Amino acid sequence: MSNPADLSLEQQFSLRSFETQVQKMSREQAQDFLVKLYEQMLARENMYKEFIKHEWGIGPSVWSGQS
Repeated sequence: MSNPADLSLEQQFSLRSFETQVQKMSREQAQDFLVKLYEQMLARENMYKEFIKHEWGIGPSVWSGQS
């Protein structure tokens, strides 16, 4: 069984491509990018939490219009 943290060949290629792009960024560009990336990670985490609540039928759901 493979480890879920293992990257597929396609993901490894994407990572190397991303690494090349980041290396071409200025320090300021990289810092701005990291802040935006972290914001997206937090938003994704919230989306996953809401999805799990909805699927498990616990707590108020954003999709049902409840608060």
